[in-house]
Amino acid sequence: MVVNPRAGVGMEAQGPMDLIHLAGIGGNSVVLRVTGQEVGASEQGPDVLVGEISVGTRFVRGSIKTWIFPQDLTDWETALDTLAGGESIAWREDKRATELHVDLEEDLERATVSVADRSMSLTTVQVTIDLADGWLEDHRARLDRVRQAWPMRRS
Repeated sequence: MVVNPRAGVGMEAQGPMDLIHLAGIGGNSVVLRVTGQEVGASEQGPDVLVGEISVGTRFVRGSIKTWIFPQDLTDWETALDTLAGGESIAWREDKRATELHVDLEEDLERATVSVADRSMSLTTVQVTIDLADGWLEDHRARLDRVRQAWPMRRS
């Protein structure tokens, strides 16, 4: 792992943090944990966050490594705005990355979350999660913390 020296706080001091942490009462969860940062290989290349998407239920558990580009964070912020409006989202759809689909049900209290890895394992896992009160505000705060911990240079 390469840590961005411009971030001011290294991976060792900061530790992993969850950008996405959707977990329900029944134990179902979808988590995207940022574990570090890779500095762009050249001045033109963007910095990239490294992480892992984990899905957990009583029936199935799995995870996949992922890379998060600066545009992905901007798109996640837009997705949170869309979810706040009561609409479903597809984050990173049709990109060379694991996709996350959130289909809202019952007035933002429940969601069906699909994690689709269309490029490597060709697998999609769908999980229903009872959402906790304040989950949208929590995710906005998570996004802010990730951006503060690991500022990224765009290409």
